[in-house]
Formats: sequence, C-alpha cells, structure tokens
Amino acid sequence: MCGIVGYIGKKPVVPVLLEGLKRLEYRGYDSAGIAVVGENGNLHIRRCQGKLRNLEETIRLQPLDGLYGIGHTRWATHGRPTEENAHPHRDCKGDIVVVHNGIIENYLALKEKLAAEGHRFITETDTEVVAHLVEKHHSQDGRPLEEAVRRAVGELTGVFALAILSTRDPNKIVAVRSGPPAVIGLGKDEYFVASDIPAILYHTRDVFFLADGELAVLTPDGVRLMDFAGHAVQRDIQHITWDPIQAEKGGFKHFMLKEIFEQPRAVRDTLLGRVSRETGKVYLGEEMELADEDFRRFREVKIVACGTSWHAALAGKYMIERLARLPVEVDYGSEYRYRDPIIDAGSLTVLISQSGETADTIAAQREAKQKGSKTLAISNVVGSMIPREASGTIYTHAGPEIGVASTKTFSTQLAALFVLALYLAQTRGRLTPEQSKPLIAELLKIPGKLEAILQRDEELEELGRLFFRSHDFLFLGRGIHYPLALEGALKLKEISYIHAEGYPAGEMKHGPNALIDPNLPVVVLATRDPNDHESVTRYEKTVSNIREVKARDGVVIALVTEGDTEARAAADHVFELPPTSELLAPLLEAVPLQLLAYHIAVRRGCDVDQPRNLAKSVTVE
Repeated sequence: MCGIVGYIGKKPVVPVLLEGLKRLEYRGYDSAGIAVVGENGNLHIRRCQGKLRNLEETIRLQPLDGLYGIGHTRWATHGRPTEENAHPHRDCKGDIVVVHNGIIENYLALKEKLAAEGHRFITETDTEVVAHLVEKHHSQDGRPLEEAVRRAVGELTGVFALAILSTRDPNKIVAVRSGPPAVIGLGKDEYFVASDIPAILYHTRDVFFLADGELAVLTPDGVRLMDFAGHAVQRDIQHITWDPIQAEKGGFKHFMLKEIFEQPRAVRDTLLGRVSRETGKVYLGEEMELADEDFRRFREVKIVACGTSWHAALAGKYMIERLARLPVEVDYGSEYRYRDPIIDAGSLTVLISQSGETADTIAAQREAKQKGSKTLAISNVVGSMIPREASGTIYTHAGPEIGVASTKTFSTQLAALFVLALYLAQTRGRLTPEQSKPLIAELLKIPGKLEAILQRDEELEELGRLFFRSHDFLFLGRGIHYPLALEGALKLKEISYIHAEGYPAGEMKHGPNALIDPNLPVVVLATRDPNDHESVTRYEKTVSNIREVKARDGVVIALVTEGDTEARAAADHVFELPPTSELLAPLLEAVPLQLLAYHIAVRRGCDVDQPRNLAKSVTVE
C-alpha cells in the first residue's frame, strides 16, 4: 500500500506534492520521493528512506522547482525500504519516471526479457520494470506517452495504480488504474492525480475516480480519459462537500468507523504478493532472515501478544495447529517473562504488535531470544522495535489506525497468521501447493465478502438501537470462534463501557448459565462450513447452547451463515455472513462484532475514537 500524488498547473509544484504526500502518509511511510520537470525541460528527483520529514529535509538542503511533477510515499513490498528502492523510478535514459501502488506479479519475467534486450536495472523493485517497459514502447515510432503506457500495461499482470511522466513528451502526466484507487482532481487551470481525496481536497473539490482498466492524460489544457483499448471514456464529475477534517476521516463520523470500512482494502493489501492463486505457493516476503530449513526444524510455536493482538494469536493457534500440525502455545506479553517459560532453539516465538513498540511484548521477545528461540514479528509499523529485533517480519499493510480500539489491524493480523499457517504447512510437507489452492482461492475472496457485509451496516445499527441500554453482554463461541467471542466482548467494553464477557460456549453449564435472564443479551457465533466435519459438529453443539439460553429467558443475537435455518429458528436476532472456510470465518465475524460495539457506543454518547483511560500503543509496562 503506497501513496501517489501528481500535479500539473500554475502553482509551485513542490509544495503541492509535499502537502499531498503528508495527507497520504497513512498509506506508507518507509520511504518517499518526488520528481519534477523544470522550465528547461530537465527532470529533477529527490528521494529519501524513512518518513516524509526526511524527504522534506533533503529538499531543504537540495532545493528543486518545476512546472509539474509526481510524488510517492512507500510501503515496501518488493525490495527493502532504502533510498535506492524509493520511488519515483526511472528508465535507462532517465527520461521517464514512474510512481506505483500495487504489485506487478510478472515483473521477474518482464525484467529478464528487458535485460536481454539491453535494459539495465539498478533496484530490487517491481516498479522499475514499468519504467523500462514504457521506455521500450515510447521509443518506437515516436509514440505519445499515453500510447506507450497503454501498450505497456497490456503486458502487466497484477494490480497497480501508476502516475508516469516523460521529458520526451512534456507537459503531460499519465495516470493508470487496475486495482488500487486513483482519483483525478479538476481545478482552475490545474489538474491532480492522487491515491485518495484528502491529498488534493485543499486545492479542489471536483473529482472523479478512475475505474479499473482506465487511463487519464493530464495536461495544462485538461484531462482526457480512455480505457486500456484506447477508446475514449466519459465520466461524471463528483463535487466533494467534506471539510478537510471530514476528509481525513474519509467522510465518516469517526476514525473507528472509517477504519472498520477500510478492512477489505487492508486485508487485500496484506495478502498482495504473499499468496499465488495460480501456483498455490505462499511467500512471507523479503523481511525474513529465517530459511525454509529453519521452519522445518521448529518443534513448536509460541505466540506472544497483548489485548486484541492476543485474540488474533489465539485464532492463529487454531490455524497453525490445524494446517501445519505444529503445537502452539499462546501467552500474554504481560505474563510471559514472569513465569520462566520453557523455550529453546526448537521453538519459534511469534510476537504480534500493531505498533511494534508494545513494552510487554518487547520484553517477552528479549526473554525468548535470551533462551535461544528465533523470533518472528507480525506488525503494522515498518522499522519499529519488535521487527528490528526479530529474525523475520510479516508486515500487515493496514495503514495508520487512529481509533484506539483496534479494528483493521485485527483483521490484517488474522490474515497474516493464516498466511503463516499455510507457509508452515507447505515447508513442513503437510500441504502441497496444489492442496493449498482451494484455501488460497477462498482467502482471496475474503475482501469481497467483507465489502458485502459492510453494505448491511444498517442491520447492525438497528441492533445497536435495541440494546444500547443493556448493562451486561455475554459473547459465546466454540473452537476458533471462541477468540472472536473474546474480541467482541473486548470491543464492546472498550468503547461503550458496558460490562461484557467472552466465554467458550461449552463452558456455559460451569457457571455462566447463572447470569442468564431476560435483560442479558447473549451474542453467539454460530457460523458453519458444511464441507468441514468438525465445523458441522461444533455448529450443532452451538445451536444447543442457543436453546439453553432461550430456555432460561435469555435474548440471543446470533451470527450465522447465509441460508441457516436451525440457529435462525432458535435465536431472537440473526445476522447472516457469507459462507467461507472454517479457519477464515473469524475474518468475517470480526466486522459485525465491531459495528455492533460501535453503534451501541455512539448511542450511549461515548467517545469511540478515544475511550477513557486507554491509549493506542502501550509503550510502558
């Protein structure tokens, strides 16, 4: 996930690009760069590793100016986060520059082909291939830049948003979309391209989004639109009425709601480049010092986390044990080092932390390393402490999460854990790539299914209206759904201040049944995978739990799979979820639990983005 901005107009270009990148820094912040074309037609580039402030300092020391240009803030997918790998990238001759958001899946094959034709590559990125490919087509018969780009994208496989300029075809920026977002802004004698509206909203409120398979040509005279086949396209202009503060929230009332709705994108970005539907293979990424042989040698996995990340870890235990048949133990970071854990070189310790700076988890990591264990981090922040001290990292590409209550980071942690479980299963010979294909195919459908759930937010808002005056809640789940019961209870208590408890459904007879009365809403996770025997058995027992609650005059809200009849007949209220694999169901269940908590909290007048007594990252013990 990266951020793109481009500008052509009469304003000084550098401040426009830097301001736009600041608004997009949530999309990536491990490197940044800009390219501008000056009055003499020369191309000037400034790039820098690290956050945007590093680029600003570089430009202060080495000023530049121009008539038009493009900029980029990066979250690394191919190539380490270095200045060399930072965007923009140029071709051999230095006339063409490209900024890119996405993954070029066939870049290695294209790179080999172009190298054989004499092209020289200097970076580890997939993006550099695009610059060379455009150069190849641009050099033939003096084609205009947009024609060269159109031919080049026809050879690309993957998902990508691009902004490209060439000094050989001046006063022109070409923007392309095939997957990631690209918005075009129309001002008075000035035109913009960006990955998101906030980057340009301070300059214009008239915008339109490119559709997949479309290309825009920005010049000082206006914007032309065509599809990848070269046919002209017309598009209605949208007038944005948000103020700048609303824009940062994407038009949502709260950051938490915005972040809930960002989950399809966040999960999709976390999976990009890590699983292949075609080959069935799984890749953990380049931030990995551990070799396949290391993963084969481990006898057990220890997962350490806090709060919401601990619930993701508990779900990950089910995933890894089921797919890789490797024993997993889950620990709270705050408890881990105080019990003198039994751990050695045969243990892989996985640390999960959104910020990568959670004090308890850092302490646990150091304890594990001291005892000889290799450590692997799952984190959302590039270059934070836990990834720096780990032997490998799976970055979750959730982007900045402003709301204190974790939402999209939880979903991306679940996605990362499922990828890790598949990888362990393959490297340890428990699953072949061919056997993995159905699981990967289902995994890649999750973002679309999340979008379908989010479109039914009104149903959860109505449930919030019905139950916001409740004083207590009980959440029940079995198997991998038990961690989701814990997470649902945590979300509710965090932001609404209602006492809530998550419990294994099979333990109801051992105490919680005493709490049930007509004033206690009981949320039951009762989805099922009809192709999974264990899932069907679990579901049947969960339906029995629903009947137990009803027999004691409790009120049941059930999450069920589309087409369900048994749980629907027993419960008072149901919310249907699209069918999916048993191990992937938590990714779908998380969203309605988050939205239920959100709507209850809003009706109670609570500050959902900044709940009392809580902070986003716990960096002290």
